Amino acid sequence: MYSPKTKLLHHLATALGLVFLGCWYLLFKKLGVLDWIIALVPESHAGAGLMLGIATVMIPGFFVWKLYNRWVERRLDIRGRYYEDSYYEPPPDKDDD
Repeated sequence: MYSPKTKLLHHLATALGLVFLGCWYLLFKKLGVLDWIIALVPESHAGAGLMLGIATVMIPGFFVWKLYNRWVERRLDIRGRYYEDSYYEPPPDKDDD
């Protein structure tokens, strides 16, 4: 399978990526973006506004996370299947059976 060194490096890289996501969230919270989005919705819907705000600021962060993970796995020569690989490939022809 993979060497213990490769596994350790992958775990460390994943931890670094999670720290990045946490800092991404804290950056936008510190900048007041979440408060600004909450202020756009009625007070009775503040929770929904917060949820929308978190989703809005985290989408780009998760995109960067995905690119980072792919880069780490390429560098460490980790092989596997991604969910979207099978999801987006064309369905097999029924005549191929």
